[in-house]
Amino acid sequence: MNLQRLDPARACKLFDIAGTRLVEQGLALHLPAHTLMERAGAALGKLALAIAPHAQKIWIACGPGHNGGDGWQAACFLHHAGMNVRVSCLASQQDLPQDAQTAMQKAMTLGIHISEPPGDLGPQDLIMDCLLGTGSGRAIAGTMAHWVEIINTSEALILSADMPTGLNADTGEAFSHANGEKGALVRADHTLMLLTAKPGALMAQGRDATGQLWLDDLMRNDSEHTVMAGFQAHCELNPQPTPLLRRHNSHKGSYGDVAIVGGESLSSRGMGMTGAAVLAATSALQAGAGRVLISLLASEKNTHSPDITLHQPELMQRHFQALDLKQLTVVCGCGGGMAVGRVLAEVLQRSRSLVLDADALNAIARDTLLATLLKHRSACNLPTVLTPHPLEAARLLGCSTSHIQSDRISSAVQLAALFACTVVLKGSGTVMACPGQVSRINLTGNAQLATAGTGDVLAGWIGAKLAQGLPAFEAASQAVFQHGQAADDWPCGTRLTASRLASQMN
Repeated sequence: MNLQRLDPARACKLFDIAGTRLVEQGLALHLPAHTLMERAGAALGKLALAIAPHAQKIWIACGPGHNGGDGWQAACFLHHAGMNVRVSCLASQQDLPQDAQTAMQKAMTLGIHISEPPGDLGPQDLIMDCLLGTGSGRAIAGTMAHWVEIINTSEALILSADMPTGLNADTGEAFSHANGEKGALVRADHTLMLLTAKPGALMAQGRDATGQLWLDDLMRNDSEHTVMAGFQAHCELNPQPTPLLRRHNSHKGSYGDVAIVGGESLSSRGMGMTGAAVLAATSALQAGAGRVLISLLASEKNTHSPDITLHQPELMQRHFQALDLKQLTVVCGCGGGMAVGRVLAEVLQRSRSLVLDADALNAIARDTLLATLLKHRSACNLPTVLTPHPLEAARLLGCSTSHIQSDRISSAVQLAALFACTVVLKGSGTVMACPGQVSRINLTGNAQLATAGTGDVLAGWIGAKLAQGLPAFEAASQAVFQHGQAADDWPCGTRLTASRLASQMN
């Protein structure tokens, strides 16, 4: 693989820090000394020339480890290309690792200008952040934190090597101080991941801190790729789904029946949430379900549900007691309020396949009997998908939202193992996890989805995929990708709302 932008549509293995170090050690046994660092420096130099071809002043901030060595090699590459480069280093030459010492000596031999700490550099056109990469295990403080502040307040274009300094490559969170306060974090315009793609770049704070993501795996021939193939990836990028083909000789029964159970009507609590169920149902129609039934949950004091078919005539409204759950893919919880608790035990025991969202998840978190029924579905080979946001995931695991966000992959895996089902942990870098499957992180989607009802649209979309016969993990993965892609393709200048999203997804 040569230098390229990270493509959300392309399958890609993701390695955590420990896995990346194993890959690096494995390749080092087959390559001449310093080869990987030289290739990393060249890749950084090539990207710098591509994103800032007319830069007159380039400052490279080098740290005390191998990431700093990559920066020294990049300085040599840019110097040979005729660029005006200055380098500052947080460590003396004798304190650097051996390969970084060699790179620094090479730069000094070429006469590259070595600057003191950067306060007197003046305006720069490009800054290359080579301070730490994946090399930090703690919050940034002291002189390095000061350098990070200078980088972030500069008007220059910022390119981070491997990972922005201060970002945890495994979790996507900035490292924290002992008091829980987040440490300094470089905010890059571009990040070139080296050797491996890292999950932290795709989640939580990582999406905002990394800017445009690039990757160079530093492999140059098949034998090197063979070496890397022997190492286990931590997770993978959610790939673009193959379109489902619909046979000409088919009918509505060929594509499954979805029942939406939710949408508590206006109650004594002064809250009505029928719109959430309608959004899920509309989405299921758009996703290709053969038939979509909707069962709105009346409150205890209001036994009448509004007729929603006047506005969406394709939907088939049913009382809950009229649903043949054993023949249905059920999406339960969207706008269910407290009323969902009265039907959830039956839904868990009888539904052929099931998507649980919103208030259904909250009810399970409160009731150990419901949690036990959920776990029992796996023993009966009944596929189930949970779609929590971080707060709902925290309730299910009995922890804080910050704990969920501090390691989104582990949280999703833990939830999937606890309930023996597929989990879609929503958020920046939605995670799909399932026992026996390599977890996936989704790269499609943007902040336009941060509006009420888009989660209901996703739940309905997953339900339609399940109804059409896809395994739960694949149904969830495909729906999440397409949900995010719809937001990425949204017309510029047009506000994304859940109802528009539900009606336009395809």
